[in-house]
Amino acid sequence: MKQVTFNMEPFTCPSCITKIEKTIAKMEGIQTVKVMFNSGRVRVEFDEAHTHADALQSTIERLGYPVLSSKLA
Repeated sequence: MKQVTFNMEPFTCPSCITKIEKTIAKMEGIQTVKVMFNSGRVRVEFDEAHTHADALQSTIERLGYPVLSSKLA
């Protein structure tokens, strides 16, 4: 399993968190997804045999939330 953290602007509403978490959780290979409201971070643990960090970032950005930076662990 790999883990990636996306740094974003702090979120302004709880529905933003729900939208991101539900969308990412439906993707193949996702183990966990956690959106941190105040810090503007999204942490995803995933199986790199099924998806990759670029696909996750693209999905978040298609939802309308720009990613400022990311860190793969």
